Amino acid sequence: MNDIIISKITNQTVIEESKALGFDLIGFAKVEPLTKEGKRLKEWLTRGYHADMNYMPRNYEKRIDVSKIFPGAKSVISLGMNYYSGQHHTNQDRMGKISKYAWGKDYHLVIWEKLKILESRLREIDSNFKSKSYIDTGPVMDKAWAVRAGLGWLGKHTNVINRRIGSWFFIANIITNYEFTHSEPIPDFCGSCTACIDACPTGAIVSEYVVDSNKCISYLTIENKGEINKKFSGKFDNWLFGCDICQDVCPWNQKFSVPSDEENFYPKSVNAEVPLEEISCMTEGDFQKKFNESPVKRTKLSGLKRNASFLSEQKIE
Repeated sequence: MNDIIISKITNQTVIEESKALGFDLIGFAKVEPLTKEGKRLKEWLTRGYHADMNYMPRNYEKRIDVSKIFPGAKSVISLGMNYYSGQHHTNQDRMGKISKYAWGKDYHLVIWEKLKILESRLREIDSNFKSKSYIDTGPVMDKAWAVRAGLGWLGKHTNVINRRIGSWFFIANIITNYEFTHSEPIPDFCGSCTACIDACPTGAIVSEYVVDSNKCISYLTIENKGEINKKFSGKFDNWLFGCDICQDVCPWNQKFSVPSDEENFYPKSVNAEVPLEEISCMTEGDFQKKFNESPVKRTKLSGLKRNASFLSEQKIE
C-alpha cells in the first residue's frame, strides 16, 4: 500500500466517469485526521444530542481518521447526487407528509450500484486503484468530507449547501489509496441568515450548526425507537416520516434548487403524502408492498403507526 503509484487516473478522469453515472458534484480531499470536526462531534455526543442513537459514540477514532478504516488511504473522493424533484406536498389535512429524500427508491440502492460501477471502471484504468466507499452506512463523517472536498459548506441546519443546487443532495464518499489534486473548500455563505433556526417548530437547531436530535422531527419519526413525547404535540405540521422544514425555508434552496436527472428519486404513486387512516389500518403486507425499496421501511410499520397515531391525536385535540 506504500508503494509509489504512477497516476493513470486524474481528477478529470474521476469527474468524467462520475458525471456519466449521474453524480452532480465531485470533489477531492486529502486524507488527514478530522481534528476540528472530531472535537465538535465529541462535544455534541457529550451533550447527549445523539439521543438514543447509541452507534454514534462507537468507532470514534475511525470517524475522525479514515486511515483506520482503510490503511494507506491518501484521498477521499466526495460525491453528491441531487434528489430534488421539483414537486411539493399538497398539505392536505389528515395527510402525513414524507420527507422528499424518501419519495422514490432508496438512495442507498441507487447510489451503491453507481459506486460499484465507478470503482470498477477506475480499477480497469489502473489496477493499483484501491478503494472503500460509504453512503452514511459506516463510521465516516460524510458531511465533513463533503465540505473538505469543496462540495459545499455546512449550513446552520447542518446540511451541506452547494451554491449551484442548494442542499437537496445525497453524499457518498470513496476512500482511496490514490493521490489527487485536492479541491478548495467553499466559504460559508449562510451569513447572518437564521431562516432555518427560526422555522424549526421544535427548536431542534439549538444554536448555529448544532442540532439536538432529541427535538428533531426527523429523528423522532425515524430513528427514535420509543414513544414521541407529548410536549411536541401540535408542532409536527403533519410530518409522518422525516422533515424538510429547515431545507424548505433555506434561501439557497428557494433560489437554486433544480430537478434531478435521476428519476428513481421522484415520488412513487402517492408516497409523498399518505392518509393517516391508511396507516392506522395498514398490515405488514400492505406496508412491504407500498414501501418496497423505499427509505420509509427504516422506521418499520410499528414506527409509522406510532407516528400516524401521534399526528391523529393532535387532530382530535
